[in-house]
Amino acid sequence: MAGFRNGRGRDNRPPQQQPQQAPYGYNAAPPPYPRQQWQQPPQGQPYGQQGQAYEEPEYFGDPQNHQQHAAANNPGHTQMFSVDDPYGQAATYDAGAAPVPTGPRLPWQQLLTGIVVRPADTFLRMRDHAVWGPALIVTFLYGLLAIFGFDQTREEALNATISSMIPSVLTTAIGFVLGGLILGAVTHTLARQLGGDGSWQPTVGLSMLIMSITDAPRLVFALFLGGENGLVQVLGWATWLALGALLTVMVSRSHDLPWPKALGASAIQLVALLSLIKLGTL
Repeated sequence: MAGFRNGRGRDNRPPQQQPQQAPYGYNAAPPPYPRQQWQQPPQGQPYGQQGQAYEEPEYFGDPQNHQQHAAANNPGHTQMFSVDDPYGQAATYDAGAAPVPTGPRLPWQQLLTGIVVRPADTFLRMRDHAVWGPALIVTFLYGLLAIFGFDQTREEALNATISSMIPSVLTTAIGFVLGGLILGAVTHTLARQLGGDGSWQPTVGLSMLIMSITDAPRLVFALFLGGENGLVQVLGWATWLALGALLTVMVSRSHDLPWPKALGASAIQLVALLSLIKLGTL
């Protein structure tokens, strides 16, 4: 019974002291915070280096990078840096920047068919190759038949004797060859004045081939229907537009020029051929 009187028996733990509650209307005071013990640094050691010294990060490479990095981060110093452009420098147009085509000269069969089927690739491939042989032969053959493409000259040639017709036909063919050479040289000169860098031999030779090949459909129908026929006139305008397109592409590829400048370089030749062949006014 003595154990129950002394509070023992059920729980042998010592009684806990209950905190005293503040009277009604008063707030209890917060428990005091533990005071921090500030340790005095040893004699001669500055603050911030107690116990251990904090090491700065290691900079790999040149040992002077550490000093430069520390100086650049101080007030009054500016750190130099560079930004790498992943796209490189801005691309600007420059004549001659196009890659020079490699490979042998195209045979005359592939050259003639390529002007009609693959003009851009053919002109780029032949920009550094002279084409005098095909150009002179095709233009001369075209000039032999060109005299029969006009009504008046065809009637005169058919009514004349063979002995008198041959000189006139040969003269016309030679005239077309010389005219093609002159017009091609003018186109080349204008292209160089506008910033082109192509050679004169490919430019003149290819312009002669384009002139002869594009007018071939009109000439074939004009031999049988006459130059004043409506179908022949329509073909004349269509082939003249094709002539302008091919000349523009050729000058653009041969001289590395944008198409507006290439069209400007071909303007005189286009106007001359329109007046001489398509309209028959010269």
